[in-house]
Amino acid sequence: MAEYRAPVRDMQFLLKDVFEADKLWARLPGVADVVDPETADAILEEASKIANEVLAPLNREADEQGSKWEDGKVTPPEGFTEAYKTYIEGGWNGLGGNPEFGGMGMPKTLVGQFEEMIQGSNMSFGLAPMLTAGSCLSINAHGSQELKEKYLPNMYSGVWSGAMDLTEPHSGTDLGIIRTKAEPNADGSFNITGTKIFITWGEHDMAENIIHLVLAKLPGAPKGPKGISLFLVPKFLVNDDGSLGERNDFSCGSIEKKMGIKASATCVMNYDGAKGWLVGEENQGLACMFTMMNYERLAVGIQGIGAAEASYQSAVEYARDRLQSRSPTGAKNPDKEADPIIVHPDVRRMLLTMKAYTEAGRAFSTYTSSWLDRAKFTDDGEEKKLSQAMVALLTPVAKAFLTDKALESAIAGQQVFGGHGFIREWGQEQHVRDIRITQIYEGANGIQALDLMGRKVVMNDGAFYKIFADEIKAFVAENEADAAMAEFIEPLKSAVANLDDLTDFVVNASKANPNEVGSASVEYLHVFGFTAYSYMWAKMAKASLVKIAEGDTSGFYEAKLSTGRFFNKRLLPTYEGLTTSVKNGADVLFELDEESFIF
Repeated sequence: MAEYRAPVRDMQFLLKDVFEADKLWARLPGVADVVDPETADAILEEASKIANEVLAPLNREADEQGSKWEDGKVTPPEGFTEAYKTYIEGGWNGLGGNPEFGGMGMPKTLVGQFEEMIQGSNMSFGLAPMLTAGSCLSINAHGSQELKEKYLPNMYSGVWSGAMDLTEPHSGTDLGIIRTKAEPNADGSFNITGTKIFITWGEHDMAENIIHLVLAKLPGAPKGPKGISLFLVPKFLVNDDGSLGERNDFSCGSIEKKMGIKASATCVMNYDGAKGWLVGEENQGLACMFTMMNYERLAVGIQGIGAAEASYQSAVEYARDRLQSRSPTGAKNPDKEADPIIVHPDVRRMLLTMKAYTEAGRAFSTYTSSWLDRAKFTDDGEEKKLSQAMVALLTPVAKAFLTDKALESAIAGQQVFGGHGFIREWGQEQHVRDIRITQIYEGANGIQALDLMGRKVVMNDGAFYKIFADEIKAFVAENEADAAMAEFIEPLKSAVANLDDLTDFVVNASKANPNEVGSASVEYLHVFGFTAYSYMWAKMAKASLVKIAEGDTSGFYEAKLSTGRFFNKRLLPTYEGLTTSVKNGADVLFELDEESFIF
């Protein structure tokens, strides 16, 4: 089984050559003060050491052990507590946090690369700091100054961790029907009562305190999602001097037995009048949560890319070592009894599919991160408005398409191993199991597709989409006279023209039949994703051609061009069939009456 190695070179290529992040950072207020290319390189190199040397070696055994629950207490797998201590001692927990409260203030374009390393090396562990970062985002954006000062410094340092409590046994996607209650107290606090499920790292002993953000309803609150409020509920109450007080009135009732991410504790949390404090305005809980959702949903997409990268690395190593049969064109290894399986066309197809999807996904996550940075840091009102529109449009694609293709990649990696891919000791089946959850949590991928199609495209007659499409068309116009770019520009030009037409089709069809939105949504998101990946490959090709022209002979940039060609010729045409599927309409979904599903 290959040892995970963080893809630092590829990350540096994206930041420096493809997206020229240093130019973006230099013009964003507050960002230029904290990061430059040299600082970014140092962060990536040091982060890779944590991923490669501390977290990755724990991944396999931690999956076997899992977290343990007994009498309300959760014990992480062996090595996690020590790894967490190493992690927070390096200051990594506050990498993207507000400097006013002890964070480092780094942009998402850089933080996203770090997140991929952590998730790729050990997803179960990586969920702990990921949930803390998400909690901090909401507290920083919506909490009172008192709450920020009291909680953020210890959360950024990692001394305290965070958890987010949304889901209830009867309420998943439809949060408007949650039953957890918040009763006001005379001192300004609230008593929280109810049960939450699927709470990642809701209980553990790696941190001194766990700060839960809990959705609940106040007495007399409006029905549905407009009646939800957000509350900060600490595991241990915090005294005025910052010291820890008594245990709050909630506990972990059990942890789930799961398909994957077994080393992380997925908890049932029972609140029995626990003390909490309002975050943001009353009945604005969903708005407070959605502040961090764009970041968290992108982070889940990045999770998928990280695990897919780990799967790819293992598959390549195995394909180069495993001897089976001879090459169709004659023996490549005549001194041995067989050739390595990497000589076979179908194995090449699987490895190139993994490589093409993973590298394009990394580029797309970086691209999406750049819009998040603009939306967060710019002081230009028009740029902020434009960036927020792009973030809204791209986020569901980043979450759903990246994770869908990550699972496809991991399954290909498992297939490269043949029977050994089904055996636990080789590690490939773990990647398949772990990635599977990324398509489900933080909003299932079908919901992401519905959000893209319904809210971000149809609801505004494609206004957000037009911003994205116009950017691609401008790139095409800028580069179509370059003969060396033709093999990347022409497929991209066709893909975006097709997406234009498909967008118009669904917008118009939905006016006559509301079912067209839900019928088209998943296929539309995938057509969008393939087009976006083609754009990413064109941008990477352009940067690679520049480096080759400058005399680089490392082979890195030639490999980029070859992988991009494979994507355009063997993967990109998938959008044509998906487009036909959408245009065949919604009616066929409703021909079968409900009783006929039984037999």
